[in-house]
Amino acid sequence: LQQFSDTGSKKEHVKITSEAKPGFLERLSETSGGMLIGLGTFLLSFYLLFSNEGRALRTAKSLDEGLSLVIPLDNIHSVSQQNEGRLVHLAGALSTSKPLFDPSYGLSVQAVKLKRKVEMYQWVEYEDSREYEENGEIKKETKYSYNTEWKSEVVNSRNFDREIGHKNPSAMAVESFTAVSPNVQVGSFVLSKGLVDKIDDFKQLSLAHLEDPHADVTRGGDYFYHSENPRRPEVGDLRVSFFYAGLSGHDPHLGSADKVTVIARQKGDQLVPYHTKSGDALQILYSGDLSVEEVFQKEHESNTMRTWALRAGGWLAMFVGISLMTRIVYTLVDWFPVVRDLVSIGLKAFAFCVASSLSLLTISIGWLFYRPLWALLIGLLSVVPIVVAKSRIPPKKHQ
Repeated sequence: LQQFSDTGSKKEHVKITSEAKPGFLERLSETSGGMLIGLGTFLLSFYLLFSNEGRALRTAKSLDEGLSLVIPLDNIHSVSQQNEGRLVHLAGALSTSKPLFDPSYGLSVQAVKLKRKVEMYQWVEYEDSREYEENGEIKKETKYSYNTEWKSEVVNSRNFDREIGHKNPSAMAVESFTAVSPNVQVGSFVLSKGLVDKIDDFKQLSLAHLEDPHADVTRGGDYFYHSENPRRPEVGDLRVSFFYAGLSGHDPHLGSADKVTVIARQKGDQLVPYHTKSGDALQILYSGDLSVEEVFQKEHESNTMRTWALRAGGWLAMFVGISLMTRIVYTLVDWFPVVRDLVSIGLKAFAFCVASSLSLLTISIGWLFYRPLWALLIGLLSVVPIVVAKSRIPPKKHQ
């Protein structure tokens, strides 16, 4: 059953749907499906946690190996055959053979990358839902609101609850793209594709010194507008902006070429990945002029952050998996409100404790072959959540 009620605004309406309250067997069936999803999530968390520890330790060993072998280059404008195949460190200004340009808008820049970003003025649908019980039925009230915004992706208005009055074009007349210089160097050394990919600190290009490229295109601020009135755009109008990364030559408006620090393997006049004994490939690039120690410190910090992020993700996956697998207990007592609420709290506490203990135990197994002592300490730590939980349960009173 569906009911519509307009709120008086053409850009907003409310829809109410209702369905019979699901019976016990239906809810039990839904819970069983959730248990299978929970089991899959639970098993996935073990793989995520275990593989993450191996990756983190392998990366740390590779970085330590790299630090012990790296050779700083004093002169980046000549290629020494003595360093062939070795891991080298160098810092200098980026350079490219020719500017990147966009002939459609009469724009060019001496940089490693030039990005054209196209946005279209479109309708966007937002929805806000709430569920409630009334006359033995589950009712869902959804408020749909519509707003016009600049979006870089085409918003499919066919998926709107009410497309009439909120229809978007199906495609953009102008496309976004990113141009990349085919030859990027630091001094006499050519950067590999992997190193060029790391140059991604995009800055918006000022269009203040440019003229309107076409009669039907108007410049406003740092945008080119395909619109009759940029101040009052209509659905379907376009605006185009430009971004650059890795300035590679002196520009009167943007300044001097960007400096980068690179650590990679020297192969002729190319800088390519260096494969360590631990199994990782080192090809590192940072903005600015950094020492060897500063580069490897940043890499270790990055590895630590990634490790903790994946640990948190693994624990969360395990917590969600256990919660879904034990939800059947909640469904069985759903008819008794007081018992249901108590069981809900108990199941959450159970999932938290078990997820914490099993996560720590899995992490300790991951460390077992690398650092046995740390593995033992983490393994002992995995017992703590269960011990704490057990200590909070009041002892049974003797008759």
